[in-house]
Amino acid sequence: YELGQRANQEDSIFPHYGKATKNDRTFLVCDGMGGHDSGEIASQTVCEAMSKYVLAHTPTDNFTDEQFNQALNAAYDELDAKDNGAAKKMGTTMTFLHFHDDGCLLAHIGDSRIYHIRPSEKKILFKTRDHSLVNDLIEIGELTPEEAKTFRQKNVITRAMQPNLERRPKAELKHITDIRPDDYFFMCSDGMLEETEDENLLNILSETKNSDEEKLDILIKVSENNKDNHSAYLIHVLDSISD
Repeated sequence: YELGQRANQEDSIFPHYGKATKNDRTFLVCDGMGGHDSGEIASQTVCEAMSKYVLAHTPTDNFTDEQFNQALNAAYDELDAKDNGAAKKMGTTMTFLHFHDDGCLLAHIGDSRIYHIRPSEKKILFKTRDHSLVNDLIEIGELTPEEAKTFRQKNVITRAMQPNLERRPKAELKHITDIRPDDYFFMCSDGMLEETEDENLLNILSETKNSDEEKLDILIKVSENNKDNHSAYLIHVLDSISD
């Protein structure tokens, strides 16, 4: 949870920094935008509103799309209430992960990411697709992945959580049931990825001689010269219950 080369922290995470325990099942990473105060307000509002709703209304045995969307709408309602009327609306990306008895639900809006990594097979089993201009251009053949790295508008996102929108952007959802001991879930704002390729991330998390703390330290050091804030949760699955 680092400032990078910025003067202020517009990212927010849940559980709050230093408060996560092995009993937590709900995690969020949000990257705010819209200026010094507004981005911070937007990201904090979404983290707090969604986590509060999930913890108050969700049973432990399952978690449905409908329950997630209720939490998302609760966060949009809070954003609407905190709208300061500025010409440039505040906003935030959102990544969400919730474990339950049948697996987990992942959700995202924007270009913050979630990875599911299995070091035992040295594989990235899943990663979210950024809601970004460069991804759209790659998909229609206007840009190559290599060209995208230096594209002037590479930070333009096509989906974000903002207040008082005529149409609230929906989250992209993913259900995962194949979760095994020693899998990792890595949630991060885009600042963590400026200097880190997927292959490098996989190699760092697959190194068996390093502890989880050492792996995270390496990822932070790789990102320390990034211009943006960089925030992440590295979640190590210790055990799982199979059918």
